[in-house]
Amino acid sequence: MTLRHLRIFICVCEEGGMTKAAAHLHMTQPSVSQVVQELEEHYGNRLFERLGRRLLLTEAGAELLRYARQQVQLDLQTEAAMRAFADRHRLRIGASVTIGEVLLVDLLEGLYQQIPELEIFSEIHNTAELEAMILRDELDLALVEGQVQSEYLVEKPFMEDSLIFVERPGSGREFFRSPEELGKIRFFLREEGSGTRLLFEQEMHAWGFSFEIAGVYNNAEGIKKAVRAGLGATVISRRAVAADLQAGRLQEFCVPGLSFKRSFRILHHKDKYLSADIQHVMAACAELAPGSHG
Repeated sequence: MTLRHLRIFICVCEEGGMTKAAAHLHMTQPSVSQVVQELEEHYGNRLFERLGRRLLLTEAGAELLRYARQQVQLDLQTEAAMRAFADRHRLRIGASVTIGEVLLVDLLEGLYQQIPELEIFSEIHNTAELEAMILRDELDLALVEGQVQSEYLVEKPFMEDSLIFVERPGSGREFFRSPEELGKIRFFLREEGSGTRLLFEQEMHAWGFSFEIAGVYNNAEGIKKAVRAGLGATVISRRAVAADLQAGRLQEFCVPGLSFKRSFRILHHKDKYLSADIQHVMAACAELAPGSHG
């Protein structure tokens, strides 16, 4: 039985007859009678007693009327809820730690100014966690700097970035370091699964450089605090320490020939429907890149 059957049945009950119900529904009387007959055959009960010209509900008919009204009301509520949901502008955006600390707030602020009705739930995790969340459809988009593994994901670069070595100022050491000196430095690094950590380790192993790990933190601020205290050095996004370098709280050093280049990328599932809101966010990410405004 369909909702159409139930709606016609309700109308017959409320109008007190099939002729009046047919007129109300702009149907023929035989069509209405056919629907009632189909209901009676389906449920195996007479729904009406036909006494002369009067049509009276049976006990079974009264019970069906109660359930039919509930079904139709539930359908109306479902329809209203789904339409309201469709009218909402809600997105789930994830960002890796570096992007979360240097770009995410600016991105959200710009989006809210452009689309005030847009609802965004945002999270910050490392790249590996974000990749898993995209695959589980827990996020619509993720902004990452690390490598992803799944063939089901699509990546779109939107900004270039580089990592640099930084340490506490006043060490007296030269700006350029040899590989031998690098091997004596204690490093504070991000956790496994971090794009920053992965790029650092890949390049160091590619060059055959050794390094010592003094600490593993899951946020850039904790790492910078340890470095500013003189406990060791780190490799970190230049964007994440720009203010510290300018204020003299940290200083940069380098190893000739060694560089850490990467791109910030927008990540989504290959089968994800890219709604107008999602496309707007992707365009807004591109606008964050230096020189994007011409």
